[in-house]
Amino acid sequence: MFSFGCLFSFFANAADKPNVVLVFIDDLGYGDTHPYGAHDIPTPHLDRLAKEGVKTTANYVMNPPCCPSRCALYVGQYAQRFGKYGMSRGVPIPEDRPTLAQFMKKSGYVTGQIGKWDIGSKVQTPLSTGFDEVGLIPPKKVYKTEEISAMPKIVQKRLKKKDYKGKYVYIDEKNADGWLTDYDGDLMVNFINRHKERPFFLYWSPEAVHSFNDEAPERLRARTTAKPERKALAAAIVSVDDQIGKLIKTLNDLKLRKNTLVIFSSDNGPNLTEYGSASPYRGGKGSGTQQEGWVRVPAIYSMPSVLPQGKVYDGFCNTLDIYATMAALTGEVVDFPLDGVDLFPYLKGDQEGSAHDILFWMNSDPNDSEHRHVIAVRWQQWRLYKHEAEDPWQLFDLEKDPQELNDLAKQYPEIVQQLASKHLEWSKTLAPIAGKPSKKHHNVPHLLKGYGWATAKDLVRKS
Repeated sequence: MFSFGCLFSFFANAADKPNVVLVFIDDLGYGDTHPYGAHDIPTPHLDRLAKEGVKTTANYVMNPPCCPSRCALYVGQYAQRFGKYGMSRGVPIPEDRPTLAQFMKKSGYVTGQIGKWDIGSKVQTPLSTGFDEVGLIPPKKVYKTEEISAMPKIVQKRLKKKDYKGKYVYIDEKNADGWLTDYDGDLMVNFINRHKERPFFLYWSPEAVHSFNDEAPERLRARTTAKPERKALAAAIVSVDDQIGKLIKTLNDLKLRKNTLVIFSSDNGPNLTEYGSASPYRGGKGSGTQQEGWVRVPAIYSMPSVLPQGKVYDGFCNTLDIYATMAALTGEVVDFPLDGVDLFPYLKGDQEGSAHDILFWMNSDPNDSEHRHVIAVRWQQWRLYKHEAEDPWQLFDLEKDPQELNDLAKQYPEIVQQLASKHLEWSKTLAPIAGKPSKKHHNVPHLLKGYGWATAKDLVRKS
């Protein structure tokens, strides 16, 4: 279905196929890094990534929050095509089409995954769905009584829910405290060093910056100018940026940078309880899941040998495009329909305009939290939206009103009718809502504990 002959001819043979590193952050807001306007959180390595690539300004997640977002990314289709209309943890991803990792593996790539999974049923692990190697989860720190008593009450309360185990602090092989995001970055370096002689696909989805970030050490906090209430989140973002620095340095040291596509994005908008920002838009995780900021996320594509450097792309694109873009980069054919498109012609400037003329959302699972329900359409400057199916449509002009404060539905009824009709037409192509999965099929920790890597021989299936 997709071919990319012109680009693929740039690479002489299979061994020269471009590498891909996909970085998918948890709860990173549109306005939470310096390339996207944050002035209180220094992210010099993301600045460099944007300078050496293309920064998108209208990139969307089509299936928030985290679990459906990742499932959709992994199969290159709206999650509603396999019945996932909300969080729906445990709903399996389809087995009649290759996952992104399976496609890349079949295309001659060694595949590796690090960090958060949260995809499919509990038997659909990274190792069973196309990844050759998966980063092991190191043991988390268990806080001592004297350490807990010195913490703020809110942090004590959060840790108590986890039996006083750390979220981001782990115990390293020397029995010392370590910062989990640093561990992930070291795994990335290790994977690339070991597989530098063949094409690789590495997917890193850190636990960061998902709440809570209270454990962030002072060494990270001190590097930001964020206000106290935002300091923990800011520190976690600085730590993510550090790992991007490790990644870029490793690729440069191995002379792989020009031949490696690095994609950086987020699974949904910011966590508002930790003062994440979707600026200049409004919304995010928690009380803001109805606004633009819940679904509009940063995305940077960088590959110096092919893509322009320092370019800004303002057209509509989304995380479903990642599968199609990576597939095109390999020169291989996808034999099932994708909802995303190859972004390279748009990012390079060979094709003008938006990669998508119109985009749709349909989060309407009755078993999902009510605040996450959203039905929406994006077209030109317009955002058409309603919370529940029986609600009236609201219409916003995001160019003039990015905060979505002025409902124009009564002023432009013809636009409401036009976009509502398009949404109805699209919704008829979707599968019915999957039943609520039983608890035994909910996503569970998928990896063996330890340090380093697991391979297929370590996979243990439990029914």
